[in-house]
Amino acid sequence: MGDLPVFEADVVVAGAGVIGLACARALARAGRDVLIIEKANAIGTETSARNSEVIHAGIYYPKGSLKGEACVEGRHLLYEYLNSRKLPHKRIGKLIVAATDDQVVELDSISGKARDNGVEDLTFLSAAEAMAIEPALKVRGAVLSPSTGILDSHSFMLSLLGEAEDHGASLVLNTAIIGGEVKADGRTRLICGGAEPCEIFARGFVNSAGLYAPALARSIGGLNVSAIPEAFYAKGNYYRLGIRPPFSRLVYPVPVKGGLGVHITLDLGGQARFGPDVEWISDPTDYSVDPRRSDRFYEAVRSYWPGLPDGVLTPDYAGIRPKISGPDNTNTDFLIFGPEVMSASGHVHLFGIESPGLTSSLSLAARVAAYLG
Repeated sequence: MGDLPVFEADVVVAGAGVIGLACARALARAGRDVLIIEKANAIGTETSARNSEVIHAGIYYPKGSLKGEACVEGRHLLYEYLNSRKLPHKRIGKLIVAATDDQVVELDSISGKARDNGVEDLTFLSAAEAMAIEPALKVRGAVLSPSTGILDSHSFMLSLLGEAEDHGASLVLNTAIIGGEVKADGRTRLICGGAEPCEIFARGFVNSAGLYAPALARSIGGLNVSAIPEAFYAKGNYYRLGIRPPFSRLVYPVPVKGGLGVHITLDLGGQARFGPDVEWISDPTDYSVDPRRSDRFYEAVRSYWPGLPDGVLTPDYAGIRPKISGPDNTNTDFLIFGPEVMSASGHVHLFGIESPGLTSSLSLAARVAAYLG
């Protein structure tokens, strides 16, 4: 490795998904010289591009959790950002629906968590009230969240990148960080592979590598290995609805273990898709969607939309949640570990940034910038 070209950098941000781009923007605006390194040939090709594109209200998360705090704060920041820059989005609202009397009780628990997180605009609807505003539903009750929305995630990411570059940040694609070490002088030596291998000596390092964040942390010598969580992968499959949807809002069932249940989301063009489900996998590159899983989707959706016709769901795409806990313990919080936890000057590592990571991105980025401030 001694014959590789050597470069100096102020702050390296690993990963050009929505979290990495938001961090790069925040750091560049704070006056840091930022280099974004991405192993793919474009920004946001993995988790950031393979989700429901929902702006979450902050409903489901435990009181005091980073997920809850960052989601609520991030929602306000995100709407302000999208509105001020006239980026495509819509505050569409959503219903969380109870298909059984037992689930009506769960709606009370969900509403309580939301209030604990500072979400004050939820409204409980009776079965008649819910079906009056969405006549295709058949439910026992619902909670209306008017501040839930949808956005064009790619437009948002392009805007973040543009603002980061306007403040001096640079993006390098097709480059993977394959190893490194923390040096005695406080800098971090990063070994990069790809079309043009090189070494980079960085004064600051942000690990926002998503699915690969734990593996990347382990590849850098001198970090506190005991702080690095194990990686788990929960694939979420989506199916597209081939007919015009009868809904004007997003429709979510009560949550299931590992995710929020098979829900109906609408895109900005008015088309509907169903998902994601939860499929635990070992290969973080497996984005295949098995058409046979549609049987489960029909069953799940018909619990609250019994009129869903046969033969109208087609495989669409899949995303993978960067989990840091497995099927038996799925409520792990976001983790942001700074220099003290990682035992390395200038280091910030983000682990387990799954949903609501997109909604939380600007809030999480502000926290990262404060660590390196």
